[in-house]
Amino acid sequence: MSLSFRQSDILEIAKQDGRVAVEDLAARFEVTVQTIRRDLSDLADMGKLDRVHGGAVLRSGVSNIGYEDRRALNAEIKTRIAQACARDIPDGASVFMNIGTSTEAVARQLLSHKDLMVVTNNMNVANILVENAHCQIVVAGGVLRRSDGGLIGNLTTSTIEQFKFDYAVISCSALDAEGDLLDFDFQEVHVSQTIIAQARHVMLAADSSKFQRSAPARIASLSDVDVFYTDAQLQRSLVQKCADWGTRLEICT
Repeated sequence: MSLSFRQSDILEIAKQDGRVAVEDLAARFEVTVQTIRRDLSDLADMGKLDRVHGGAVLRSGVSNIGYEDRRALNAEIKTRIAQACARDIPDGASVFMNIGTSTEAVARQLLSHKDLMVVTNNMNVANILVENAHCQIVVAGGVLRRSDGGLIGNLTTSTIEQFKFDYAVISCSALDAEGDLLDFDFQEVHVSQTIIAQARHVMLAADSSKFQRSAPARIASLSDVDVFYTDAQLQRSLVQKCADWGTRLEICT
């Protein structure tokens, strides 16, 4: 089945925003909500989107969406999340920053911080922080993943184990209803688990599009996170779990 012009546009909007809403699309294209629902059903049948209440989200699966698409996804929201996260990192701290466009957004907000030591397995984070002359940068060794500039593997893990960080800034590909952080690459998961184990304070930066996605590999639980920076409230049951775990929720609007 080929895409209509409107369906192609809907798919592009979903790639930019992570999800689409029936009412918004109907107003945008000046058609009925029934027409949009049929478009979304067609896109779901073709494996392009997953239907959810009131709209659709990018199709979940066993592989992540392209890096450039991820970088553009919810860019303004990621900036707000990054600003809140960076405000909680004091000058003079040691920080680990892992792979992800959300952690890259945090790195951009650290350009005016003083006397930082940042260890990272994200080449993009290292290149961003080069502009901060007051930041010492340590790049963890490992195998370069060309698709996103990430370093993974046993050498990366071994390097991380040599440090004890004041703060770890991490992201994830998905967050499920039980509060588990999920990802697609099993080698990256092992690296992220080591980061959490070596940090005194764990900060998770993840926008709400991650609530609608799934991924096959478990990193950790929100119970292992000290502060979760996001842009929308969690389900009530998960909010209660976070309260029980002592995980602070920072909603960045």
